[in-house]
Amino acid sequence: METVAQSTPIDYVPIFFQLLVAVSFGIGTILITHLIGPKVRSEKKLSAFESGIPVIGNARQPFSIKYFLVAILFVIFDIEVIFMYPWAVNFRDFGVQGLLEMFLFMGMLLLGFIYILKKKALDWD
Repeated sequence: METVAQSTPIDYVPIFFQLLVAVSFGIGTILITHLIGPKVRSEKKLSAFESGIPVIGNARQPFSIKYFLVAILFVIFDIEVIFMYPWAVNFRDFGVQGLLEMFLFMGMLLLGFIYILKKKALDWD
């Protein structure tokens, strides 16, 4: 008869220790830099710096939602491409069924892209 190994609380001590070290390092670094860092507060130091270009106007002015839309669409399609790398590495092992599944996946991506084009999400006025 096969026995199943049971986890005990002692098995989680290394994970707890690693979590404690990581949190301590993060909090400790922030506290130490705050305590020993320079405390210079001047108007020039606190002003915005934009690559040497003088600040003109308010930085809180609204801009078109198209920037966000393009960024989100890029992230979505970029993440979908990441799923193709493991398939490309192992495509011979997947055989014909893996090839058909990738065609289905690519077809769904193409349908999503066509939908985006039909909605004119990438057309800028």
